[in-house]
Amino acid sequence: MLSAIWSHAAAPCNSEVSAPRIVPIWNNASAPHDNGLRGDETEFGLRFIGNVTEAVLYIYPAAPDKATGQAAVICPGGGYEFVSMEHEGDAFARWIAEQGITAAVIKYRMPNHHPEVPLEDVEQALRVMKGEIPGAGELSVQRVGIIGFSAGGHLAAMAATVGRVRPDFMVLFYPVITAAKELAHEGSFDNLLGRERTEELNARYSLENRVTETTPPTILFLADDDDCVPALNAVSFYRALKEHGVAASLHIYPSGQHGWGILDRFPYKSAWQSALTDWLQNQ
Repeated sequence: MLSAIWSHAAAPCNSEVSAPRIVPIWNNASAPHDNGLRGDETEFGLRFIGNVTEAVLYIYPAAPDKATGQAAVICPGGGYEFVSMEHEGDAFARWIAEQGITAAVIKYRMPNHHPEVPLEDVEQALRVMKGEIPGAGELSVQRVGIIGFSAGGHLAAMAATVGRVRPDFMVLFYPVITAAKELAHEGSFDNLLGRERTEELNARYSLENRVTETTPPTILFLADDDDCVPALNAVSFYRALKEHGVAASLHIYPSGQHGWGILDRFPYKSAWQSALTDWLQNQ
């Protein structure tokens, strides 16, 4: 059974955006599948949360005077080893909420070689935001999208291609897409599927192979000099979208490497923010 509480943490920097509504989704004992991890969560770096065994949704309602009727579930990256909860999670969510879009950051459970685990967490988060199950409160939302960063982009794209609860639109930042040997981010797939995976399993989780005409409209952002997840991951997904007649927009910036999220260090931050807000107006 879902329950919800309001965070008593410090309010975000923009007073128009409320503190998040915290919605526990489920844990290894109550979820359909168990990831096999035990013990406490770990935290390091820029709020990188590892050993996640309980899925939790953090909902930032849209600024009331700007609300568009849209919402988005946000999947932070972390190579399926941890969840980058600040610059690809809460800080990004606050900015999105300021644009009038209710943002819901999912702290999903780590797969630990159980790929169904993070996917079912995201599907349940989408159900909450679509109002299919309780937890989101009195939100007025008509369309629910999904946003993913890096390995969280792979998770978002799984939900949008093979998931049972489809988002209405998708935003991908420097996403992991393919398990093809020459392009794969090996660490992500090692954590998702295990090191001894078969070629058949690699193909199944290479999401350029799973796009159909029902995949939602998608916008992708990345840097050409990304030395962590090759740019051809996003390009291959964009090509598959266009081959199936799906509306898509691809934005490749000359530099910036990987993992920038909402951070100011990315030299084209204002450019992607402008492009994204313009694109979302048509979704």
